[in-house]
Amino acid sequence: MFTYEFFQAYWWFIVSLLAGILVFLMFVQGGNSLLFKLAPDEEGRRLLINSTGRKWEFTFTTLVTFGGAFFASFPLFYSTSFGGAYWLWMLILLSFVLQAVSYEFQGKMGNLLGKRTYRVFLVLNGFLGPFLLGMAVATFFNGANFMVEKDMMSSLSMPVISRWGNAAHGLDAFLDPWNIVLGFAVLFLARLLGGMYFINNIDDAPMQGRFRHQLVVDAVPFLLFFLAFVIRTLVKDGFAVNPENGTVYLEAGKYWHNFIQMPVVALVFVAGVAGVLFGLGKSIFCAGYRKGIWFAGAGTVLTVLALLLCAGYNNTAYYPSNLDLQSSLTLANSCSSFFTLKVMSVVSLLVPFVFAYIFHAWRAIDRKKLNREELREGEHAY
Repeated sequence: MFTYEFFQAYWWFIVSLLAGILVFLMFVQGGNSLLFKLAPDEEGRRLLINSTGRKWEFTFTTLVTFGGAFFASFPLFYSTSFGGAYWLWMLILLSFVLQAVSYEFQGKMGNLLGKRTYRVFLVLNGFLGPFLLGMAVATFFNGANFMVEKDMMSSLSMPVISRWGNAAHGLDAFLDPWNIVLGFAVLFLARLLGGMYFINNIDDAPMQGRFRHQLVVDAVPFLLFFLAFVIRTLVKDGFAVNPENGTVYLEAGKYWHNFIQMPVVALVFVAGVAGVLFGLGKSIFCAGYRKGIWFAGAGTVLTVLALLLCAGYNNTAYYPSNLDLQSSLTLANSCSSFFTLKVMSVVSLLVPFVFAYIFHAWRAIDRKKLNREELREGEHAY
């Protein structure tokens, strides 16, 4: 029953689920990108910073967990993408380092850069984090410029299994406009989630109106970018894999076929999109409604999960090579050994307990809505 193929599919599901949770938690970045726009006064900005500041560690931890799970289960992807497209990944990591430093040092006495500089760093992370991560995910559908040469592992002069095809090392992702389209879609989604999170978390009547108005501003570009990427992905040629010999070839409408042939994944995608739209719509049109983040957040997780399952399941190359089709990475040719995946799967049974802890910690932090009075009296405030 528990075959090698089962564990390959199981770990792609785990990685995809972690990616969905990570995109949801990027409401922290989305909220930070709105710092100077939503709060014209100092106390209002402190409200926003302390609201996201109580959750940023969840996002950072999930990012590290996502990277670790990808490395352990699909090491060839890790060495190919993280080792080849390192400029793109380094920019993502740098933006998150700026975030961590900014939260901890902006309020320190005598810091040389000043409070405003650290807040600018938060805004930069708010824009760059979601945008660059969206671009990286887009390469799962649009391909990247790498080659895999497993015979090179036996070379004494250069035992490198994969290499990047140019000196840009990931920055070439900017040359594909569809990568940029998904980057903007994730950025505006993060801003929407950030706005809905503020509505739920901050108890301040004057700011509530600004939060809801900003949802309208960000909803239009999000829908345009997201729909454009999804429609184009469903109609374009996809990277199919022959299950008999592992040959990769182009198939017209491959991702559309994947949804048709995997109706459960298609239903998850539809349910996810519906959740995002329901949470967003009710937050915009129902004054006083404050729970949109939970519907939109759950919808975000399901949508990202379904998209990545579509990219990897049903004999699909999840990381295509634009230089050499046969170098494209699939679940079969890039995963760890059967023993490693099996042992890791036992450890993965502890994941629900981690989620339970996060849920408990989240409820404890949010037992009382954040307001200006609590901010003045709070012992730990950014």
